[in-house]
Order: sequence, then structure tokens, then C-alpha cells
Amino acid sequence: MFERSTASAPDAPDTPDGTLPRWLARYADWGLYGLLAGTILCLAAFVTNPVPDPSFPWATLPASVRFPVAQPRIEHWPVTYTAGIWLWVFCLPAVFLAGYRRYAGRYAAESGRSATLWLVGLPTAAMFALTTYCRFFWPKLYPASWNAPSYTFVCWLYCSSYVPLWSNAAYAVAVLGLVATLLAYRGVDLTKYALAAFGVLALPLGLPALYAASLRHSDSDPSEGR
Repeated sequence: MFERSTASAPDAPDTPDGTLPRWLARYADWGLYGLLAGTILCLAAFVTNPVPDPSFPWATLPASVRFPVAQPRIEHWPVTYTAGIWLWVFCLPAVFLAGYRRYAGRYAAESGRSATLWLVGLPTAAMFALTTYCRFFWPKLYPASWNAPSYTFVCWLYCSSYVPLWSNAAYAVAVLGLVATLLAYRGVDLTKYALAAFGVLALPLGLPALYAASLRHSDSDPSEGR
């Protein structure tokens, strides 16, 4: 399904299953470090502020282990906590790209299915889970804030306003991702358009789906002799 020629240049989109263009491979590598850095930044807020995240007032450390200084806040959250969560937002797609790179080409017979799983299926599942959490389980803070780290732009529209319409729109985008996943498994000709639409509407989480769309487009390009 996503079978590629091994003769391509490192920066070209037509690379073998399980490999990435050089720029995307760099992002996958540094994105994993970014997730670690984001975690460290979030934890740093616990040793400076009594309650780093007001949504979870129980998540605090005893005063005896905190520094005698408190970070300023950007809206509801301390500076390092805010920076850490935004790092998670922009680095999460690296997890799916790294998984694709590691596992998609391991078994040739299953490479297409594995590519679909890592590039589209799992990001779609993540969007369903995150949208549901934010809509029904996240302890919301008031007033709503522009500084609302969200894994897709449409989710940010909801988390920064609490207007249900935007959460419904996020579910619609996730459904589109599910449709794109099913089309990719079936090898339907128009799959690349569904992948591209989901990838754009779900950015930044949709970045892996955009790469999947580029692979499908290259596969269907007559100039490549396919």
C-alpha cells in the first residue's frame, strides 16, 4: 500500500516502507527528545508552585521540597508547565512517525497495514481519546483562556472557548480520520484525498497522515511508472 522505491534520494518523499525523508526523520528524532524535555519542564513547576495545574489541585508537593520561589503564570499555568505542555502538543506526532519508521517495514507482507496503523489509525484513535477527555472529563478552568494547549487546531478552538460546536467539529475530523484509515486499508483510489483532508484538519496531530497522503500520491503518479 505504501511500498516505495529504495533508489530515492534521502530528501525525497518516495522512500521505502519504514523510512522517512531526512527532514521528517530529524523531526521524529528531536520530537521524542522534545517530549522528554516537556515532561521535565512540567515537573519543574511542581517544585516552584504549590498547585501548578488548577485543574488538579490535589497534584502538589509538600512545601518542604519546593523552592522558596514561585514561577509567574501564563493565564492559568506556570511558565515551564505551559512550555512543557505545548512541547507535548507539537512533539506527539513524532511518536507515530518513530513507530512507523521502526515497525512498518519489518514484515514486508504487512508493511502497508502497519504504515496505515502508525500514520493514520493511531493518530485518529488519539484524537478520539483526547477530544472525549477534553469534552467530558477534563476539569475546566474559568475563564476560558487562549493559552489552552491542544493537540489539534480544532481542539484548541474548543478548549479556548468551551463552545460545544468546536468539540463536535473535532469529533467530525476524527470520524474523517477513521474513514481515511478504512479507505487506506481497502486501497481505495481516493484514499490520498481523505488522508490529506484529515491531515490538514487535524494539525499538528495530523502530520503523519499528511505524510501518508504524500506516499499515496507518489504511488499513484503515472510519471513513476506505476
